[in-house]
Amino acid sequence: MTGEAAGEDEGAAVAIVAARRPATLVLALRGLPGGADIVSVSAQVVDELVAWDPAVIVVEAEPECFDAPVLIQTLRARETLARTPILLVASGEARALRRTGRAAGATDVLAKPFDGLEVQERVGVLLELALTRRENDRQALAMRRDAAKAVAEATARERELVRRLMLAAEFRDDQAGDHLTRVAGCVIAVAEGLGLSPAEADDVALASTMHDIGKIGVPDHILMKAGPLTPDEWDEMRRHALRGYHMLHDSPSYLLQIAAEIALTHHERWDGSGYPRGLKGDEIPRSGRIVAVADVFDALVSARSYKPAWPLDKARAHLEAEAGRHFDPACVAAFLSRWDDIVALVQERAA
Repeated sequence: MTGEAAGEDEGAAVAIVAARRPATLVLALRGLPGGADIVSVSAQVVDELVAWDPAVIVVEAEPECFDAPVLIQTLRARETLARTPILLVASGEARALRRTGRAAGATDVLAKPFDGLEVQERVGVLLELALTRRENDRQALAMRRDAAKAVAEATARERELVRRLMLAAEFRDDQAGDHLTRVAGCVIAVAEGLGLSPAEADDVALASTMHDIGKIGVPDHILMKAGPLTPDEWDEMRRHALRGYHMLHDSPSYLLQIAAEIALTHHERWDGSGYPRGLKGDEIPRSGRIVAVADVFDALVSARSYKPAWPLDKARAHLEAEAGRHFDPACVAAFLSRWDDIVALVQERAA
């Protein structure tokens, strides 16, 4: 690159690709915004142009020195130059040159001999096109960044809302916080064991913290009762699944829609004997099947006023025995495949 009449913004300049100094082209293009630089044809010419990223490329064909159409095709194969305007300047019959140039990927073709004013006008139009395109690309990138920022902020607000609802559950039951945290950890283990992506597993885990949100409507004398519930009290307790669903299902939030699905279905059973709708097998949404395993396991290993905590091995044996009856066998297998992680989670946040 010789630096002939280059402007301060090299990225907005014109690159003249030639085998020897093209004095006529340099003179004709000297007055363009950003100036023009010469890039000598060599084995490195393509890499030089990629590194420079000029706004417009003018290729002066000299068949005895290099194959201009092949060079243009090579330039077009590079991602950064695929849309760069290229003017092919060559000797020959105008219509034949246009066919050759367009087939190679040239934006425009100019036959020799040419008028200096004409080449300046042609390149000027291409330069304006290139700079307009670059400005549009910059604006599009800025818009994508703004959109990504807005999505991230909306997601953060959504997750904050979920955490606040989780706190609401804790106000009713001071043991709920640790239970929900452990359930969420178990959900991640099961979800990842089933092959969900980390992002999908995280969504289900966060949504799972609202699986019992419907218990907000359960009277204290039932929710806090130390002894066994009466049949009528059990009926009231079971209503929390539908109540939680109705609290969440009509939200436009994707996360709250998952939470509504979990609230409604985490007490369904694989064999169809669960509630509230008696769903069976794959009729139960995957999120509900995952949370069913995590919720029951944590309830078993947690001490409550009406029961002691089960040993981990006993709780594991229960899950294995209930696979295919209470639980989706695939969810149980995924849970057990992460057993060491589950044990560490329970020990870290002991009930």
